[in-house]
Formats: sequence, structure tokens, C-alpha cells
Amino acid sequence: MTAAAPRSRRDRPAKPALSREGIVAAAVAILRAEGLRKVTMRRLAQELDTGPASLYVYVRNTDELHAAVLDELLGTMEAVPAEGTWRERLEHVLTAYTRVLLAHPSLARSALTAWPSGPHYLDLIETLLALLDEGGVPRERAAWGVDLLLQHATATAAEHAGDEPSADWQALRGALRGASAETHPHIAAGSDVLLSGAPEARASWAFQALINGIEHTAVPD
Repeated sequence: MTAAAPRSRRDRPAKPALSREGIVAAAVAILRAEGLRKVTMRRLAQELDTGPASLYVYVRNTDELHAAVLDELLGTMEAVPAEGTWRERLEHVLTAYTRVLLAHPSLARSALTAWPSGPHYLDLIETLLALLDEGGVPRERAAWGVDLLLQHATATAAEHAGDEPSADWQALRGALRGASAETHPHIAAGSDVLLSGAPEARASWAFQALINGIEHTAVPD
């Protein structure tokens, strides 16, 4: 049997040139197929058939990569509805942002510390500011309020990420329901209310409570 002749490197198809856009697109594909835990520089370099060192020219570290992935996913958010009050549309945008994070539980937790700075995140901030401005909220309150609203939405998604309630949550529910009226009278009297409400209703109430507070709470000098 005749051995195959060695193939010249010149005969192989050229690898596509690296770019930040291509790196982020590959990272999003890995996230959807394998989860955020696999979105590492090493795994990404393997996917792109290059060395990890080559990626650092475009992305400083894994945290920046995860932030860029989140920014890319924000581009899939639902458009702001044309109908409804400014409050209703503001809540719609915040709910859409929360849903993006809930669809990727590990990314929701990462988003607590990974701050995007890409075009889609800037579009989100601009939209929130525009809606608050439409409602007559003073600029300085709106500026601080956007940070608060996004923090709450991100924390909510991180807390509720996953399909099943955690063992810790189940233990808390049991502790609240079993609280003694002698030692914890307020918990005992209100345990049903503490645990009441569908997640969607509680999320809506929380956003409206925050929006009301932002509208009426002055920023300190």
C-alpha cells in the first residue's frame, strides 16, 4: 500500500482572520451549546483553531468575554412597544432584559460582576433614560435610577435562574411557615403573605415600586 503524500500547508484552506466580532460569535455559540462554564479562552481557542494568546489581542480576559457575550445577547431583546404608558413600556424593557438573563442562568450570575460596554448595552441604557425622561423624571434621578433598575433586574434573574427551587429556598419557606408566634410574631402573622404571589406579579410590583421611588426621591447634593 502506497503511503499518502504529505499535504503542503499551502494546500489547506486558510483560517478566517480573527476579529472581536468573530470571537464573540463563537463564544455565544459555545454558551448556547455547552453553557457559560465552557466559555473560556482555552475552549474558544480550540473552537477557532488558534492559540489562547491570540485571543487576548481582542479580549482582555474571561470577564470581558462574558460581558461581550451578554451584550451580544441583548441584541435579541424584544423591541419597545409603541403602545402603553411610559411606565408600562419601561417595565416591558426591564422584563425583556430579565428574560434574556433567565434564559442563560450561569450568565445571569456572571452579569452581577461583568459589566457590558458594547452597543446593545448602551442602547438599553439610552432606552431606559428616554422612557424616564418621557415620564418627567429629573435627569439626575434617572441617571442613578437606571443603575438601580438594572441591578435589581440582574439580581432577580440570578436569584431565580434554574428550573427548580433550591434546597436553601425550600428550607427558608419551611422556616417561615414554622416560625413561632411567641418569638417571631410578625413572621408568624404574615408568613402566607411573605410567600404569596406569582414570580411575574412580584417582579412587576418590584419594578413599579422602584420606578415610583426613583421618580420621587431626590438625589443628594
